[in-house]
Amino acid sequence: MIIVNYLLAVLAIVLMLPVSVLLLQVLAAIFAPTSVFKPQINAARPSVAVLIPAHNEALVIAKTIQTILPQLAEGDQLLVVADNCNDDTTSIAKNLGANVVERFNTTLRGKGYALDYGIQYLHNKPPQVVMIVDADCNISAHFIQVLAQASVQLQRPVQALDLMLAPANPSLKMRIAEFAWLVKNKVRPLGFKALGLPCQLMGTGMAFLWQDISTMSLANGHIAEDMKLGIDFCRADKAAVFIPDVLVTSLFPQGEQASTTQRARWEHGHLGMIISEAPSLILESIKTRNVQMFGLACDLIVPPLAVLVLLCLAVFIASAIAQAQLALMISSLLLIALAMAVLLAWLFFGRAIISFRQLCYAPIYAMVKIPLYIKFFLNRQVEWVRSKRD
Repeated sequence: MIIVNYLLAVLAIVLMLPVSVLLLQVLAAIFAPTSVFKPQINAARPSVAVLIPAHNEALVIAKTIQTILPQLAEGDQLLVVADNCNDDTTSIAKNLGANVVERFNTTLRGKGYALDYGIQYLHNKPPQVVMIVDADCNISAHFIQVLAQASVQLQRPVQALDLMLAPANPSLKMRIAEFAWLVKNKVRPLGFKALGLPCQLMGTGMAFLWQDISTMSLANGHIAEDMKLGIDFCRADKAAVFIPDVLVTSLFPQGEQASTTQRARWEHGHLGMIISEAPSLILESIKTRNVQMFGLACDLIVPPLAVLVLLCLAVFIASAIAQAQLALMISSLLLIALAMAVLLAWLFFGRAIISFRQLCYAPIYAMVKIPLYIKFFLNRQVEWVRSKRD
């Protein structure tokens, strides 16, 4: 029993780090300035290539292209990589004026391979800045102008605010998912930005200097290719900067199968990155005294919100059953800190998305996802699978 009590206390102490990071990020975000980077909208900007990786995106790619085209200047490029497409993606993109290259390889599958194919094509006419936008996304006004100037001025990758929105008349589960996404992609990076720390790359709404992205290894089928790329840039002393002034949005899929596939890819990918990258990243940052790398590592170890809730609840319940006083005290503090972080995030950022009454169902939503996390250990998703469009 002493060993059990000791192990529970150690688990509670380990969980204290991601919970503390989350609470710190939320508190810092509350006091962060509403705008971080404001270049002159009418100022000259570098040449840009917008790269859109697309796999069977005929249902959504037209709207994406139509939001990008008005922001392109003379000399800019819009390149669509039609990756293993067997629908009308290619013809739709070409008819709208995009440059389209097709890639067919049923063995090497995944977004990383499509991005690498696009970068290799751009070597023929390299731009100063490369932007990556997913085929189901819409960009806000001045998006290209702001990100292009920011990447040149800061000489680092930059990440726009990336939000996924619930469709009309969303279910409770969809509202909770939208709030969790807001915490992950807005509140947390905004807080770290206020503290002078970097953000994760989010897969879309990203801009890179050509001399940086052209030297990166992109050809992989990693299901969390965006997080991996962000870590690679950080190790090259080019940690990404969060630019919340501009926005890229997409919709959650409504179909249950598509939603399940998407969640598995995101969350299994994130958990896999925590296991494979976080320990070495922390040790490397301490050894090199790299504050930016340490900040990115701390952000990385914060798991998906549902996972964090389940872990804290599990340690608390186990400590209560085992009557482990030290572990019970620490896990009680964990739950208080976690609840405080979630409530503050909702109070200052999430009230337009979900009511307090609906938010109270979040722990139940987390428990529903237990099979997804069990599957991570028994049958982890390791290959990239595209979510079906509605």
